[in-house]
Formats: sequence, C-alpha cells, structure tokens
Amino acid sequence: MIAYFGTGLLGSSFVRAFLNRGEKVHIWNRSTDKARALQQYGAVAFDDPAEAARGAERIHLTLSDDAAVDDVLERTHPENLTIVDHTTTLPERTAAREKRWTERAIPFMHAPVFMGPPNALDASGVMLASGARERFDALAPHLEKMTGKLVYLGPDPARAAGIKLLGNQFIISLNAALSDTVTLAKGLGIPQDDVAHLFSFFNPGAGVPGRLKRMINEEFTNKSWPLAMARKDVRLMLEAAGAGGVELAVLPAIATLMDKWIAKGHADDDWMITVSDGLQ
Repeated sequence: MIAYFGTGLLGSSFVRAFLNRGEKVHIWNRSTDKARALQQYGAVAFDDPAEAARGAERIHLTLSDDAAVDDVLERTHPENLTIVDHTTTLPERTAAREKRWTERAIPFMHAPVFMGPPNALDASGVMLASGARERFDALAPHLEKMTGKLVYLGPDPARAAGIKLLGNQFIISLNAALSDTVTLAKGLGIPQDDVAHLFSFFNPGAGVPGRLKRMINEEFTNKSWPLAMARKDVRLMLEAAGAGGVELAVLPAIATLMDKWIAKGHADDDWMITVSDGLQ
C-alpha cells in the first residue's frame, strides 16, 4: 500500500496512475475535497496524514514547498516506510531533510520531476533522483513505473533539487523569451500564425548544446557574432517595439548587460561573452 500526500494537478494524476497499475493508495490533501474527488477511482482519502500513512510501504509527496513538506511529515510520524518526495524544493533544505530522516532510520529520497499532469498519468516525462545509491537501487523498480525516464544524479541528496531548479529556470526563461517574440511580432504587425510558422523551419533549440559548450569553454574570442553587431540588432528590436506601441519584458535587461560588456572593451568579442559573470 502507498500513501500519497498532495493531490493537486500533478499528485492526482500520479495517484490515478498508481490505481491504474493495481496499487492500493491512501491519500491526504490539505483541501479535503481534492482528495475525496479521487475516491471515485479507488483511492481512500483521509483527513489526517498520520492515518493515511499507517501501514504504507512508501509515502510519496507533491506539495507546495519545503515548509509544507516538513510540516506534513512531522505530523505524520512515519515508521517502517520510505519517503519519496517529488516536490520542487531548495537544495540545502532537501539535504537537511534527508539527513534528519535518515538519522531517524526512515529512508528519504528526493525525486523531483519534469512532468505535467498528463505525463504523470501515462508515466512519461523525466524523473530525477539523488541520494544514497543503495536507496536509489531499492526504489528504482517502483520509480521507473512512474515515468518515461528515471535519471540518477549521484549520492548528493541535494543534487536533484538543484538540477530541477535549473530546468525550471530554463523553462520559465524560455517562456519569457517567447512572450517577447510574440509581443515584438505584434509591434511589427506580423500575425501570430507567422510567428508559429517561423519556428516550423527555424529551430534555435538545436543549437543549445553547442552554445553551452562554447560558454563553458569560454570561447569568446573565436566569434560567430560580434557583441557590437548583436547589440545593434537588439537596438533595432527595441526601436521596432517602441514604434509599434508594445513593451518588451526581457530584451531591455539583455541590452543593459550587453552595454556593460561593451563598456569593458569587448565589443569585438563574441556576443556570448555576456554570460561570463555566471561562469566565474
């Protein structure tokens, strides 16, 4: 039997997937209506997390943040089970949590995910995990059923939390960049269908591995696009946005960063030199 704490969009899909695989699942959620809605699929809802966890082999969690995880686990008083936390949390607090529960002889593993509710329901997407290797090996047969790809990141219990934040940061930044692209198109009078068509033949994501390699190796003198010329294009974009009566969210900050590096004398270096502060 499994206990599942946190039945929001992601958690409820995980619960339904467990039930579809024939697992018995006890559930708890702060909003009891969200938990009780899953009883139609065969889950058993409890008002008390300690009652939900009684007799469970594992507790799985998808809660809002570190404080919620710590609060619920302390209220649960788990015994003779393993804790698997899928919540996005801070690395240092994750490490402290793992240490605290290990000292209490309760195995704890952080296993955050790059998954939406549909992925959780059909066991696709990516699940990360880090912590003691023997603990991971014992859990892997169970975790592999929950995801399309399970990635072990090593013994550091904080590593999966850090990598999850990196991935989410990229997703959020990408969304902001797409928002600026659509906004600039509006300022230029270009229909949104044409923006979609642009990305049908232009795939900037394919260049990410190569760009990242150049950044890490600090290959800024072997330029493909001089910073001064890239800054000129940013100026054109900002002028076009202004003329079209729209305001960009991300590009002004990039322009400021470029100006900083041009002032340092790097106008003729590759434009990616602007990432140098993050590499130091």
